[in-house]
Amino acid sequence: MKILVTGATGNIGRKVVNHLVDLGADDIRALSNHPERTAFPPEVEVVKGYLKRPSSLPAAFEGVDRMYLAPSVETVTEVVDLAHQAGIPHVVALSGDENTNWHPIAQAVEKSGVGWTHLWTGEFMENATDWAEQIRATGEVREPYPDSGNAPIAMDDIARVAATILVGDGHLGKTYNLTGPKTITRAQRLQYIAEAIGRDLNFVTVPPEELIALLEPAMGDYAGYFVNGLATRVDNPQIATGTVADLTGHATTFSAWAAENADLFR
Repeated sequence: MKILVTGATGNIGRKVVNHLVDLGADDIRALSNHPERTAFPPEVEVVKGYLKRPSSLPAAFEGVDRMYLAPSVETVTEVVDLAHQAGIPHVVALSGDENTNWHPIAQAVEKSGVGWTHLWTGEFMENATDWAEQIRATGEVREPYPDSGNAPIAMDDIARVAATILVGDGHLGKTYNLTGPKTITRAQRLQYIAEAIGRDLNFVTVPPEELIALLEPAMGDYAGYFVNGLATRVDNPQIATGTVADLTGHATTFSAWAAENADLFR
């Protein structure tokens, strides 16, 4: 069974390849825009291609039985149409529900006619590294909503789920809502980081406008949307699911992630 991993040198795609190798998959094809930069095991076939350049994909799609589709909203319709034309019977797509910017991916996959499994995910634990610079410099985080709660997920858990589905059966037509194993507040998140680095850290509550102004240079108009989302999750926190552990046997806690990545905050 030939498994294609798109975005194979991305943050999640690379981990999908590694987990497929660990699970014993023996016919893995990795799609990369820069094959010369990859360092996959020799049993992984690396092919040149880029989701944002659909003309580069037909050769990579030939003979594929299952495909991990990395999120690329701009070209997803063309990509999944090419997958359907190539006869790929099963696409495992990373996307999100109707409240996310990734939902058009799920919609395009379903419209294309390919068999599908949706992986819907919210915030990554890795997003906490946005705090790293101010933690290192000041020992504090300045945000408006310390009690805003969600259940962030580790990228490695997403990749492990994707690999498990790609080598398994019984997943066609299913949507998996992936979260971390526990709902935590922004203040609790900071406390876990403090424990990981052995340093007292302070959560300083500031007006929403201060955070929006801080984020706007990098995020543009999305900064306001992001901060409004934090406000919404004060009274309506994201509910954690047990899907990752159900599918793979275990799920990464934020405290474990913080301990493993403590040097980023020191």
